[in-house]
Amino acid sequence: MTLLRIASRAVLTLHPTINLLNQQKANVARWVRPTLMEIRARKKKLEQQNGPQKETPRSNFIEWNYDAEIYAFGIRLKEKFNYALLQQAFVDRSYIVQEEMKQRSVGVENPSLNLSDNSALANKGEELITEFVISFLNLSLPKFPKDGIKAIYRHLISDEVLLKVSQSIGTKDLILSSSYPPMNDVYVATLKAIIGALFESSGEARAYEFIRDFICTQLNQVDVNEFWKIENPMQLLQEICKDKKLGDPEPRLISNLGQNTLLAVHYVGIYANKKQLGAGFGENIQIATEEAVKDSLRNFFQTNTNMKPFDFRMPVEKVSNLLKKPALAAASVDNI
Repeated sequence: MTLLRIASRAVLTLHPTINLLNQQKANVARWVRPTLMEIRARKKKLEQQNGPQKETPRSNFIEWNYDAEIYAFGIRLKEKFNYALLQQAFVDRSYIVQEEMKQRSVGVENPSLNLSDNSALANKGEELITEFVISFLNLSLPKFPKDGIKAIYRHLISDEVLLKVSQSIGTKDLILSSSYPPMNDVYVATLKAIIGALFESSGEARAYEFIRDFICTQLNQVDVNEFWKIENPMQLLQEICKDKKLGDPEPRLISNLGQNTLLAVHYVGIYANKKQLGAGFGENIQIATEEAVKDSLRNFFQTNTNMKPFDFRMPVEKVSNLLKKPALAAASVDNI
């Protein structure tokens, strides 16, 4: 027994971390677990009686400091904002209307809040997003058709993507809106306004970098071909082959296995001018041919599965130089 005690003390002496872990476990009071269980049970009982509880805004807590939170927002993003512009970026028009109605309800005839909504900043941010995203896609996918660029662009500026970005950077508790949590369109407008405020505060380059780092990166590990639904792939392939003077594309059966079974596989290739343009598998010849045509188009567009990844470190100067070209001066979707 004495030897066992001596060995135990030696282990604790050689490994102080073991002793520390034991101390940490011992410092957890026995009342913590049953208390948390009781709180959870009472919350569940209230929800059963009165329905789901409304989410409480963070500003209702005593230690909330809005000015400090606005300042910390820019620091977290490592961006330099003009404080007044950044504060304006979080003010939705509905908040101003709500506060004016409150003042009128208590007898104020001409309510004044000294606040401006973020609509002007949001318009500027939307313009910057359009300019950069289109140019970024044109540089990253030089052989992708214009219709495909438009489809990817629409995906990146969709409310679903911008909502995700806005929530991920922590705008929820900073937005001044008539409703809490804010509506989806308010999240989107706030993100655009933040970009507009960054442009006014730190210049075009910083705004472009923000768009590249937070919006364009949503294309990471995404198949861009999925955004563009081609109505007649074979017709498009024929037009491309005609422009490149390759002749008409011709499907050929390369091999097939398991005919007349549930596991039948057909392997079809597309050939033009004695060269294979693409190949595809399918449970029948028609499906295999369709897949081969799509594979041929991806090879022409350089958007196949082994395509070069997007360069999310692309210098903004490279994009700015492209925007100076007359063909992209307006940077509108209809003009690309």
